[in-house]
Amino acid sequence: MARRLDAIDRKILDELQENGRLSIVELAKRINLSKTPCSERVRRLEKSGVISRYRAVLNPALVDMKHVTIVHISLNRTSDSALDDFNAAVRSIPEVQSCLMIAGQFDYMLKVRTHDIAHFREVLGEKIGKLPGVM
Repeated sequence: MARRLDAIDRKILDELQENGRLSIVELAKRINLSKTPCSERVRRLEKSGVISRYRAVLNPALVDMKHVTIVHISLNRTSDSALDDFNAAVRSIPEVQSCLMIAGQFDYMLKVRTHDIAHFREVLGEKIGKLPGVM
């Protein structure tokens, strides 16, 4: 049975979402807990899957990926297998920063980050347009 998150767990998560590189000592100080229980809670949150990974957030301008485009996608089929195929394939496109299933006129909304409009057009034609099921 999964253990419910208490207020201390939520404080830990808030702090780590803001800065995932906090040391246990600094994290413990910020949430007003001693080092050992703080460390145990973080390990438990990791082991249980609440914290699934840590990652670096890049400055897009400094890595020459300043151009952002939102792309709406309609699929020709929306069966479970068609959605699974699309989701698996879209994960292989590094320029797609997020992929959201939406309700309404379109099926998905992609946030695409590229160097410039020419790079975007290349990604659109060579990668996004060739995703399974895209109309």
